[in-house]
Formats: sequence, C-alpha cells, structure tokens
Amino acid sequence: MRTAFVTGGSGGIGQAVVRALCDAGYNVTFTYCRSAEKAASFARSVYARAVFCDLTDSGCVNAVAQAFVQQCGAPDVLVNCAGISEWGLFDMVSDEQWNRLRGTNLDGVFYVCRAFVPFMLGKKSGSIVNIGSVWGETGASCEVAYSATKAGVSGLTKALAKELAPSGITVNCVAPGAVKTSMMDRFSETEIKELCEEIPVGRLAEPAEIAQAVLFLANAPYITGQCLGVNGGLYI
Repeated sequence: MRTAFVTGGSGGIGQAVVRALCDAGYNVTFTYCRSAEKAASFARSVYARAVFCDLTDSGCVNAVAQAFVQQCGAPDVLVNCAGISEWGLFDMVSDEQWNRLRGTNLDGVFYVCRAFVPFMLGKKSGSIVNIGSVWGETGASCEVAYSATKAGVSGLTKALAKELAPSGITVNCVAPGAVKTSMMDRFSETEIKELCEEIPVGRLAEPAEIAQAVLFLANAPYITGQCLGVNGGLYI
C-alpha cells in the first residue's frame, strides 16, 4: 500500500488532504500539535494515524520521521499542510508573532523535508507537496509576515525541485486563495461577502478543492517545481 505523511492533518485543509489521500487508497499518518482528542477522533473516522509533532522543533521532527520510516518506509507522498496566520499592521508584528509564524509556516516545512528527503532519495521516488498561499505569490496588506513565510515556501519548493528531480522526486506547491476554514473566522460576514466580490468565481474555496489539487500533484510525475494557484481567479 502507498504511504503518505501529512503535517497539520487535523486542520481545515489538512483534514481534507488526509481524507482525500485515504479515499485514494493511501496509508496516511498525519501530525497534530494541539487537541490530541480531536486528532485521534478524526484519525479513527478515516482510518489514518495521528502523531504529535512540534514542527518548530527539528529534534521532534527528526524523531517522528525516523519512527515513521521504521514502520512504513520512505513515504510515497509527503504533504506539508501545517500553517498559521496573523493579521495586523506590519509595525505591530512582535518578535513572538514573527517567530511563531516563521517557525510553523517555513521552518516546519524545511525541517520536515530535510528529515524525510534522505529516505526518499534512497527509494528514488516520491512526491512532496507544500501548501503555500496566494499571498506568498502576490503579498497581502496587513499580512506581511504571513506573506513572507509563504513566499519562502514557494522559493523552497522551486529550489528543492531542481535538486531532487534527478532522483525521481517531484516537489510542488499548492497556493490557495481564500478557503472556508477557521482562518477566516476573524472576518465578519460583511467582510467575507466583500472578499467574495473580488474573487471571479464569487465564493470561497472548499478545503476539499485544495485537497484535490494536492492529490493531482502527488500523482503527476512529470510536474515539478510548480506553484499551482487554487484561488478562484483571485489576482490572476
């Protein structure tokens, strides 16, 4: 059976990705950082496995990766879904906020890829899909720090793709626009309606639509180094 390792699998997009991979026949392990009970309940519902991992801690990431490989071997698909956001004026971003954003959104992707790549190289196959953001491509006012971390994910994806392509490993990025997840909870109904008016398709994305893009790239051996926008036409 094909295997998949997904970070942030108990979040909005993460859950959709885990579900899509399970439905496609993958044996899926996903990480969570908070709410062990919620993660365990979701894992049981889709017949996946949930493991705790602090993605900002490289030692923790390495230990989780080693345990996964010992049990399942190198993953066929590695998906970096975990992400957090902060909203506010640039000059009000604290060191703590910046470190938290960078630690989860960028350091975590770096640490996870670094932990698994040696095993994938030994297998000479596999697919890595990172979740970026439309703001990592275009930038967003009042989300400068978040945009910077997601731009870093895009750059990491493109560079790592070049390095791993000769070994049969693809590396791609899915860059969602506005998605119907808890990240949108800070906005009022009026603000969401105004945002939808700026999106050509006229609505927010469903998490499952992002997951389908991930699944497509996970099974596209001649596509690598790409950042696929799934944004309803926002800022094209």
